Amino acid sequence: MQATIKADRSLFSYPKYWAHCYGTAPFLPMSRAEMDELGWDSCDIILVTGDAYVDHPSFGMAVIGRLLESHGFRVGIISQPDWHSKEDFMQLGEPNLYFGVTAGNMDSMINRYTADKKLRHDDAYTAGNIGGKRPDRAVTVYTQRCKEAYKHIPVVIGGIEASLRRIGHYDYWSEKIRRSVLFDSKADLLMFGNAERPLIEVTHRLAAGEDIKDITDVRGTGIIVKEALPEWQGVDSTSLEKLGKIDAIPSPYIMEPDCPSDVEKVDPKNDVTQTEQVITIQPQTIEKRKPWEKVYIKLPAYETVRDNKMLYAHTSRIFHQETNPGCARALMQRHGDRHIWLNPPAMPLETEEMDAVFGLPYQRIPHPVYGDNKIPAYDMIKFSVNIMRGCFGGCTFCSITEHEGRIIQSRSEKSILREIEEIRDTVPGFTGVISDLGGPTANMYRLRCKSPKAEATCRRPSCVYPSICAHMDTDHKPTIDLYRKARDLPGIKKILIASGVRYDLAVEDPEYVKELAKYHVGGYLKIAPEHTEDGPLTKMMKPGMGSYYQFKELFDKFSKEAGKEQYLIPYFIASHPGTSDEDMLELAIWLKENKFKLDQVQNFYPSPMATATTMYHTEVNSLRKVTKDSESVISAKGEIHRRLHKAMLRYHDPKNFAQIRKALVKMGREDLIGRGPDHLVPPETAQERNQKAAKAHKGQRAATKHTKAQFVNTAPKRT
Repeated sequence: MQATIKADRSLFSYPKYWAHCYGTAPFLPMSRAEMDELGWDSCDIILVTGDAYVDHPSFGMAVIGRLLESHGFRVGIISQPDWHSKEDFMQLGEPNLYFGVTAGNMDSMINRYTADKKLRHDDAYTAGNIGGKRPDRAVTVYTQRCKEAYKHIPVVIGGIEASLRRIGHYDYWSEKIRRSVLFDSKADLLMFGNAERPLIEVTHRLAAGEDIKDITDVRGTGIIVKEALPEWQGVDSTSLEKLGKIDAIPSPYIMEPDCPSDVEKVDPKNDVTQTEQVITIQPQTIEKRKPWEKVYIKLPAYETVRDNKMLYAHTSRIFHQETNPGCARALMQRHGDRHIWLNPPAMPLETEEMDAVFGLPYQRIPHPVYGDNKIPAYDMIKFSVNIMRGCFGGCTFCSITEHEGRIIQSRSEKSILREIEEIRDTVPGFTGVISDLGGPTANMYRLRCKSPKAEATCRRPSCVYPSICAHMDTDHKPTIDLYRKARDLPGIKKILIASGVRYDLAVEDPEYVKELAKYHVGGYLKIAPEHTEDGPLTKMMKPGMGSYYQFKELFDKFSKEAGKEQYLIPYFIASHPGTSDEDMLELAIWLKENKFKLDQVQNFYPSPMATATTMYHTEVNSLRKVTKDSESVISAKGEIHRRLHKAMLRYHDPKNFAQIRKALVKMGREDLIGRGPDHLVPPETAQERNQKAAKAHKGQRAATKHTKAQFVNTAPKRT
């Protein structure tokens, strides 16, 4: 959905703060010496981040810092501080307004640990690719150190780590339900999503002298309260979807009535919307405002979801239905004797606002303090251009819905082409190749809902699953035009597309596939079917393989017409909720039949708040109404089981043969063991049998020795 849901106030309509007279900093200062050079006696805002500071629009702290600077505020950055004491958090002095804290572009736990919970020793967002430069749960630790340094200074937390932990959530690393990060960190305010709009409003209100405790009504923010805010009316989440009872789906709650293919008939006796109105809203009020305005949903308490998996699944489902800024209600969840209060999401940025944000005076390189040390994340994107935000795919394992949202926010052609020219003219080492024009998805640029009414009220988790909504615009002409104009720029040799292509959308416009194959692929194109079997695909909300085959047929055809030998490289996920051993086996067989030998494979990573994580934890399908009869969802848990699923993706690796053979015997599929073209793994060799026998003999000897030692030690002493 293109951003047609408008905010009351433009992002750049505020009067500039008095400190704008200091002008623009070459780099946002990271030391007192840099502040002195700028003539600053203090910072208005100090941003604390777990990433190295790269002054580039792909790095969140640079975007936030430059945006605040454009409003006249003096912004300093503390990058990857030593968190073992408060000293590094005092290096720029006391901020006049607040500390802004983020873990960085990635969640600190995902950054530090693999999907198998193994410690990583590298960090792409650190100079020199060195791991360990940020603490676990960085938002919480950084906030606590800021509070130690200056107790009276407000702390505002944000970024993806805060977004994904804004209510009680399952924590994969501790295998527990943790409280909202706002309670654990003891910050004053939480901002979720791409927070430019709430950030600017809150900052100007603080600068005007307002106390942060009184800033309670800003969209896209979360606060701690003792009770619901005045003038808001509450709805208990279980009145929306009663556990143990299957209600009809009311059309306003899932999709607008003018999309009949996606709406079930409503029985007036079971209409949840009517129940909600009777309980909470006076008839005369309904005529004056929309049903979701000034209405909050009371979610089950933290202590309840901690102990009750069904209610956790129910809470997750309600949470994900309140992501559309056009109709989302506030959310409230009790933690002990207080509550986390989440205002509705911020309104998306309009094209002019996006252009202005990306047009800020970024240096487009790392801060000079890093010298010649390489920052891999920067090297990956320094010649790429972000053309849009958001994704309406709704994949359950992905955090984009929880963080960026489903509404597509696109830049103008002019803004994008200007950035390409800036890269060409200013970025060191540019050879004429733009590595990507994309975003969360390559081919959702300027795609939108064709019905403004549906867009403003839709609560579907995906616009393309189980099929593409009739309201969704699938015309790729704006993207094609952009590609053509970009590659026609002087000095540009090639424009590559590295972001993931949503192929079920692409096949709706074969001209796009032709353009892609002919001009924008460097031999290989990565796409993500994620699986071949319906079991996991339905839990991922991904299309079936039919769309993949359609796309492959078009891609191969247009590549051949262009005289190019090009290949699709599919990505798959192992161990996703809903995946049985048989599903993984079928995927392995498909890979062998199609002659794919994958080098890098991905195990499902249960990130906080994702719907797939809910299914992993609860083993309940929360994509449908949660009842006592809800569908059970199998999940591979434990290192051995997850390792087997991952091994099947690499069926060709000799290291995995023994494990796969053992599983095949257990599954009654010995027919797949052999050396023929229809076999998956070769039979056990004589050498393997000898090694196994030797290992068993060694274990037997050790057990015998242990038994003898026990007998000797426990024998009664002679008197």
